[in-house]
Amino acid sequence: MKILVVGSGQVGYFLCDRLSREGHEVTLVDQDEAVVERAQDRLNVLGVVGNGASAEVLEQAGINNVDIFIAVTNMDEVNILACLLAREYKVKILVARTKNIEYTSRKAILSKEKLGIDLLINPDDAVAEELSKLACNSKAFDVAEFADGQILFQGYRIDAESPLCDLTLAELGELRGMYRFLVVAISRGNDTIIPRGDDIIQAGDRIFIFAPQQELPAINYLLQSERLEEKSSRRVFVLGGSRIGLQVAQNMEKLHFQIKLIEKDEDRCYKLAEQLNKAVVINAEGLDVQTLIDEGLTDADVFIAVTENDQTNILTCLLARQHNVRRTLALVSQPELIGLASDLGIDACISPRLAAAGAILKFVRRGDIISLTAVEGSNSEVLELEIGKDSGLLTTPLSSLHFPRGAIIGAIVRGDKYEIPSGDSMLEVGDRVVVFTLPEALQKVERFFA
Repeated sequence: MKILVVGSGQVGYFLCDRLSREGHEVTLVDQDEAVVERAQDRLNVLGVVGNGASAEVLEQAGINNVDIFIAVTNMDEVNILACLLAREYKVKILVARTKNIEYTSRKAILSKEKLGIDLLINPDDAVAEELSKLACNSKAFDVAEFADGQILFQGYRIDAESPLCDLTLAELGELRGMYRFLVVAISRGNDTIIPRGDDIIQAGDRIFIFAPQQELPAINYLLQSERLEEKSSRRVFVLGGSRIGLQVAQNMEKLHFQIKLIEKDEDRCYKLAEQLNKAVVINAEGLDVQTLIDEGLTDADVFIAVTENDQTNILTCLLARQHNVRRTLALVSQPELIGLASDLGIDACISPRLAAAGAILKFVRRGDIISLTAVEGSNSEVLELEIGKDSGLLTTPLSSLHFPRGAIIGAIVRGDKYEIPSGDSMLEVGDRVVVFTLPEALQKVERFFA
């Protein structure tokens, strides 16, 4: 496919990297010549310098032959105008990133339908939702739901005290009668592997599992992990009163958490208080540790930092950890800081670029893909696909299907039933299949299910 991307910020660059690796013809438009040159040097893309909302520039970039148009600059108006121009050139799929709630709320005067844009993405919504999910789990650093919440994809860090440390996958498989989950990947250093029976889980590993939602209490018990939503008293500090911070606080209120929202701007504090029901809004700096201690930081279960500054988010989480807060979550936009923050002991880092990119990538996939999650730090993805009536995979044991190396089927959902698959499992029409795939196997997986 021929794809035109306008804007080479973090989201645009990430998309160019991923899509070009998959063999698509990608053209990048950006006003910054140095940025375009860097992308051309490092990625397999064609670069054009200019305004993405200019018809002349878009024609220079080959807009007449484009299948998908993606506008992800930092300006909503530029993205929307660029998509409107692309619509005039009969581009099949139009995608724009927007941060302004006026475009994406239910009451929006200019909705995506009225604008004729296929997808309007606001990463803030996805980020707030993911942070809220992670806040409920005292161990997982990555959480995603599939098959309408029936199947969970979760990432766990393994320390020396973990019951799974030094177990082989074969030994772990012997526990399946009691604990129904499947380890689909192990991340060790810079490598991500699809494990085999003789692979050993080591201290420092990050493991990724598929598990049915109803099995989560047993898995948490195995991993010595307590879900905070099961506690009678749950205290959460949220640092940063941006739209993300407000959404997180509102989500946690619905889960009956005791919320304290810290915001340094006094006027913003009053606005936040008007939009929250029970949360306490505190006018203070995030690094004013004494004020936070006076407000009960040392008794908090979770500290969530979502300011616009990555360094502030990381540092305040470390300070919260030093004062015995059980779980720390940070919003981190810079990719190079995500691994560093994790190594320093922050439980989970959420990247807005992945929230936007994951939604966009779903639009360029072949096959019946229902949902998609990009895995931070590895270019890996989790796909949920539906098996159609014309599929050539029906009623054949999985062991006979020659599934692509570098990928693994983690779960099969059939109606209200689920299955952690084995070699004898067979697919039926309407099944929803959840697959973990490494980047080198992605295209093969798409062709396999096409």
